Amino acid sequence: MEKDINERLRKRASQHFLDSIAVKQEAERVFPDSVAMGVLAMVDCLRAGGKVMACGNGGSAADAQHFAAELIGRFERERQELAAIALTTDTSILTAVGNDYSYDEVFSKQVRGLGKQGDILVGISTSGNSKNVVKAIEAAKKIGIKIIALTGNCGGKIAQLLDKDDIHLCAPSTRTARIQETHLVLLHALCDGVDHVLLD
Repeated sequence: MEKDINERLRKRASQHFLDSIAVKQEAERVFPDSVAMGVLAMVDCLRAGGKVMACGNGGSAADAQHFAAELIGRFERERQELAAIALTTDTSILTAVGNDYSYDEVFSKQVRGLGKQGDILVGISTSGNSKNVVKAIEAAKKIGIKIIALTGNCGGKIAQLLDKDDIHLCAPSTRTARIQETHLVLLHALCDGVDHVLLD
């Protein structure tokens, strides 16, 4: 019995790697141009004194924080600090806005309060339908903030909000785990690209 369970678990673990590789291989075919555009947009923003804001829920909130940390701190090489903030970290703001208004507004109110024309908002949503990310994007576009959207599931509602000036990185999967794994590679590719432009 134990041997049978171990074999089933081994096969399931192996399949996760194979599935993840397949999605990343498809992503490699479709994303490099869009990633390059995202890198150049970020560099232009940062050189002009702007900042990068990032938001998402759950695992995507962790990705937003991870991304901001690598811009403020470092990715793989030492460099100057880059202006970035995750809109997912201030519990007083999140709980006050969630309680007094709606959880749907927790990011949009921060975008209106902190953002300015020329900034960038990185909106992360595996479904493309997260209401608070949608509202943050809507608020950002009214201010003149460029959007870099990381989605999956064909982009959901977020895809409908974007125009030619925005950058849409939609993971080619409908599975949350595969989308999240692809988002992490995309965020690292953006960080690496920024470092390359600034340092090489």
